[in-house]
Amino acid sequence: MRYRPPRTLGCVPRHSKKPRRLVTDEDVYVWTMRHSHRRDDDGRSVDCRQVLTLSPQTAGAGGPLRIVFADGPGRYIPGGAPFGSGDVGFAQRAGAELNLHEPGAVRALLDVALARGWRPGERRAVEVDGWLLLGAAAAARAGEAEAGSR
Repeated sequence: MRYRPPRTLGCVPRHSKKPRRLVTDEDVYVWTMRHSHRRDDDGRSVDCRQVLTLSPQTAGAGGPLRIVFADGPGRYIPGGAPFGSGDVGFAQRAGAELNLHEPGAVRALLDVALARGWRPGERRAVEVDGWLLLGAAAAARAGEAEAGSR
């Protein structure tokens, strides 16, 4: 008898590079997430980065917002075990982490970027350091989870 894995309802695989749609009260965005690095002179991967790109879709909207999480001391980004795909965080700060595959995490980062001055109408692409947004976005997500459990 051949093994058949159990069927899971409601769990639909999706193509990881296909843009996803995020709708806020005022605007519509599509977002993607990419992992990148460059090769040094010896061919080794260096400068590991996770880039979340949000592109406004409303009429007259401007360029995309790129939220960049660059690898560095005390930080983790996807790149193999033990971290999952999309996980970013600070190694020494409990709770300061997000999974960039989760729409709620993306929305929290967008809200913090908007609160700190990014405007969807800017005609050029804007790149921001994701680590500067992470703490506030993770705290907002934790507050949502806490409010939902009451």
